Amino acid sequence: MDDIPRLEIRNIVRRFGGRAVVDCVSLSILPGNVTCLLGPSGCGKTTTLRIAAGVDRQDAGEVLVDGAIVSDAHLHLPPERRSIGLMFQDFALFPHLSVAQNVAFGLKGSKTERRRRVGELLERVRLSRFIDAWPHELSGGEQQRVALARAIAPQPRVMLMDEPFSGLDNRLRDGIRDETLEILKEEGAAVLLVTHEPDEAMRMADEIALMRDGRIVQAGAPYNVYNAPRDQAAAAFFSDINVIRGKVEGALTETPFGEFLAPGVPDGTEVDIVIRPQHIRIDFDRQGRGPSPTARDGTPARGVVERARFMGSESLVEFRMDFDGSILRATVPSVFLPKVGTPLWLMLRRDRCHVFPARREERATS
Repeated sequence: MDDIPRLEIRNIVRRFGGRAVVDCVSLSILPGNVTCLLGPSGCGKTTTLRIAAGVDRQDAGEVLVDGAIVSDAHLHLPPERRSIGLMFQDFALFPHLSVAQNVAFGLKGSKTERRRRVGELLERVRLSRFIDAWPHELSGGEQQRVALARAIAPQPRVMLMDEPFSGLDNRLRDGIRDETLEILKEEGAAVLLVTHEPDEAMRMADEIALMRDGRIVQAGAPYNVYNAPRDQAAAAFFSDINVIRGKVEGALTETPFGEFLAPGVPDGTEVDIVIRPQHIRIDFDRQGRGPSPTARDGTPARGVVERARFMGSESLVEFRMDFDGSILRATVPSVFLPKVGTPLWLMLRRDRCHVFPARREERATS
């Protein structure tokens, strides 16, 4: 049974005004796993979540829970018949009900059974002392935990979450997310979490599905999606990037940092070599001695410090490169904060560079 997806979405299409806001989206989530739908506002991720919940209906495709169809061209079960829990950004607690009454809302069974379940859940989220409190008496983090307890009280097979942590203070967010994730995994629910924050997706997901313009453009484990982006836009969604443009000749691209492989790319094609700031290294050993190539990192290139900013655990340094006057950004340990105008030699982590077809729009470094 464990190899049957708890939630499966097959080729979902949803159109508004003739435009496909969700275009052939497919997802499969096993019990106890978390999939994050990640993407910018307007990419279709919330519409996908609403279709999975039964709040909205697709124009084509199927939704299945534990292998059984809950929505297709002929059948559309309402949300309450799908064994699905919902959590939203505003928590949506009933202000006229106590904490205990909020958690018990929707529970079936005898009064004794409901009271026992409420007590268990409030103990798990460490809110037993607030059992008789009102929602307005709780902090944002406490309200979020009550919303979690209410959502899992009926033991749903699927939990759908639409940016439920975005309203929390930064100091609370990480702890609340970790606690929520632990409880949901213990419950064995399949979790579909919508977010526009890459850090949240990386922290919580077993799988990330990156959406753009209504489609899933890349899906996989966080490590793979981050380190093997499908295209330049995918790389840029997770962090700042640097872009170095070159032209392919004989499956190689010549740059001031040495040659880069571009297999299968026709000669004369322009490509963008993308690298994140944390993968640019300052070569202190060669300062004042000029470039000397190495097998791993290729040829160093010189830049002059344009700006350096202390960021806490690291410093962000911007360099004006000698070879074309472009700006490259590097993140370095915060103990190093070079003065503006300082010339330094830079090296690239070649194993962290990505070569993509050149983007047609105006070139940018982030």
